[in-house]
Amino acid sequence: MAEVMSMGDIEAFLNKHRVDLDSIQLPSGEDFGIPTDNEDALSKEEALFGNVIVVDNLPVVTADRYDRLVRATRKMFGITQENSLLMPVNWGISWEAQLAMERNNNRRLGNSQYILAVNLFDDFNRFMEIADEWASPEIKQYTPCENLQQWLTDTKARDQFVIRAGNDTEIFWNDPRQSGPNLVYRRTYWTDSFVQWSSYGTYLATVHKQGVAVWGGAASFGCLSRCAHTQVKFIDFSPGEKYLVTYSSHEPSSSCETHRVVLNIFDVKTGKVMRNFEGSADEFAIGGGTGGFSWPFFRWGGGKDDKYFARIKKDAISIYETGNFTLIDKKSLRVENVLDFSWSPADPIIALFVPELDGGKQPAKVSLVQIPGKGELRQKNVFSVIDSKMYWQSNGEFLAVKMNRYTKTRKSTYANIPIEVLELENKNESIIAFVWEPKGCRFAIIHGDALKVDVSFYSMRTATNTGRVSKLTTLHGKNASALHWSPSGRFVVIAGLNGQLEFYDVDELETMATAEHFMATNIEWDPTGRYVATAVTSVHEMENGFNIWSFTGKLLYKVSKDHFHQFSWRPRPPSFLTAGKEEEISNNLNEYSKKYETEDEEATAQLHKKNRQNRKMLQEEWDSWIKKSKQLHEEEKLERHLLRDGEASDDEAAQTEVEDLLDVREEVVPYWFDRE
Repeated sequence: MAEVMSMGDIEAFLNKHRVDLDSIQLPSGEDFGIPTDNEDALSKEEALFGNVIVVDNLPVVTADRYDRLVRATRKMFGITQENSLLMPVNWGISWEAQLAMERNNNRRLGNSQYILAVNLFDDFNRFMEIADEWASPEIKQYTPCENLQQWLTDTKARDQFVIRAGNDTEIFWNDPRQSGPNLVYRRTYWTDSFVQWSSYGTYLATVHKQGVAVWGGAASFGCLSRCAHTQVKFIDFSPGEKYLVTYSSHEPSSSCETHRVVLNIFDVKTGKVMRNFEGSADEFAIGGGTGGFSWPFFRWGGGKDDKYFARIKKDAISIYETGNFTLIDKKSLRVENVLDFSWSPADPIIALFVPELDGGKQPAKVSLVQIPGKGELRQKNVFSVIDSKMYWQSNGEFLAVKMNRYTKTRKSTYANIPIEVLELENKNESIIAFVWEPKGCRFAIIHGDALKVDVSFYSMRTATNTGRVSKLTTLHGKNASALHWSPSGRFVVIAGLNGQLEFYDVDELETMATAEHFMATNIEWDPTGRYVATAVTSVHEMENGFNIWSFTGKLLYKVSKDHFHQFSWRPRPPSFLTAGKEEEISNNLNEYSKKYETEDEEATAQLHKKNRQNRKMLQEEWDSWIKKSKQLHEEEKLERHLLRDGEASDDEAAQTEVEDLLDVREEVVPYWFDRE
């Protein structure tokens, strides 16, 4: 039988299983290989008991149900070793024990009436040591924390980026006026796999086998919180940076088990798990088993408040509130055969797509659903649709739905975008890429067949009408595979195969520059839209590194790095300025620009001065080398004289020229008019 342990039972158990703590090999890597401030002050006994939890309220069972209780408890707490259920020990790290406690405290055991109470073993000692008489707490001196937004106050208005090359992770200021990056922070073995900025650039997450560490700052990058999740593979910050979603998948340990998936949602500031989801891989496939796994798994709504998150299931969309991390109205939104959904970036509205059914008898539909009421705002039926993809404009003003449709014979497909329905002139063409202009009303598409593609630009706003699509221009016969709009709009980079780049101005409808970064694998605009980074990562064995370009297509500088893995700009939060204030600054830009023009001139002068100093240093080195060479030549003059049997070889006047005729040939060459 499994019984609840009293404190006396615990003490007896400890005495029975007493071990020499000095002989225990404590688990390594608990801090992701990063020493804590008080690591030396921790005794082995304290570290050991930090890995132990005590579970109360387990049911009293008979012998024939004991094995079932063992299996259920092992599965609930993730115990894989042969440890006593009365006193489970040998947790891998204290974080796992903390995570197990947070997940399972006040949790119901299966469908039974038993509600578990889970505590860390250290808590028992802490509670027992509480004095009987109250004493006023010690007032600790306030120590101000680092301003996590300080990097935004850079006097040069520079942006930061992070790179990973080899075992090093480095953070730089982008400083084109100095023709190169300026190192801010470097750390070796900072992550086991990759790093990721939060949505507004406040935090940097590093991924380890034990979980995720969250860092912040402008220069020091201290650890702010830790989120325990073993074997984590993917992470995703919520749009408002409040929460972090982690994902791991675990191979079955036996043939009777299935592939297991674990998702956790953490509070970024505290590292506390707010909700976890576990199940088989099929349960987390798109549509509840009808498709493959897609990341990010949860899609967030409610703007910067991170009020809602949702997932798609079979015939349903489960929408949760972050206030209590439970389903809205305690039930999912039922939508038969729903295939995809997308949140509006501005309002709590979900756009969902349902494909056609019964061989086309029931048309496909796109619906807009208001949250939390779940009322349908609008629905549009479309016919002969095989699949679709939805694209919200950044301000939530427009929604585009790219659809692949059957022809009348249903033997082939063609693409269109039903924004006041736009169909391509050539129905044999397919839409390769669709991208909205950020903060704008224009969009661009790549369309064509396998042999030829075109790039077309459209607008949803004209001088006389808003909400109707109008074509701006088409660029024919382009080597284009992707489109990258500037975050500020207007400018776009048309990327082709093998790293071909075209910098295009949509306002003027003209190409500003063409360039190439051979084998480029990544293209990324900086948050301000002033610079573009192109990178060749280690998927290629050669030419690893990155280039920084101006928005007009001028190469500013390039950096070569062996074993280059990752480049990522640090995002910026939304501007605090109102639309009116931004317009005022834009109208008075000439006044503001004088200051920066002066700074640019000073930076250019300093750069020229630095170049002159560098050239002067090179000239001095060359003159010094020439002087030493002449001195050495003079010192060896006598030795050369002896080696040449007294001949004065250094005296040019004493030298004689000797010519030898080696061969004479004659050949008759015909005139050009004699040749055939």
